[in-house]
Amino acid sequence: MTKTTDTTPRPLRPAFDAGTVVGGVVLAALASVAVNSVIATIASSALPPGGTRMGLELQEYASLTVVGILLGALAWFLVRRHADNPRAVLRYLVPAAVLLSLVPDFGILMTGVPLLNALALVAMHLAVAAITVPTLAKVLPLPLAEA
Repeated sequence: MTKTTDTTPRPLRPAFDAGTVVGGVVLAALASVAVNSVIATIASSALPPGGTRMGLELQEYASLTVVGILLGALAWFLVRRHADNPRAVLRYLVPAAVLLSLVPDFGILMTGVPLLNALALVAMHLAVAAITVPTLAKVLPLPLAEA
């Protein structure tokens, strides 16, 4: 049995600098935590005092924000490195990951947390994606789409 191999060349991956990637990820994390702090502050001030709250304290969301960004950067790097068409893969993977991240936000409604609290967490997830995706596109550029 002969094995056939695809000889179609993969698009060249643009070069990247590790220091730039680290700097970009750190800046995305700092900006995301800052924006999440604003969202959490606004939501907390609108919620009734002494009511049930979840995920709106800095110690609750800051570390999860950073972990999420690191996992997203790792996934971006791996897709960029191994996928034949990373742009096409990320076109579906990024929205799927963001949607999946929203599941716990609505799941907490069953614990008695107010809707505003859940919507604030949704806004936090969307803000992190809005900051992180363009940052990763800049520091870990994808090959140009084939015509």
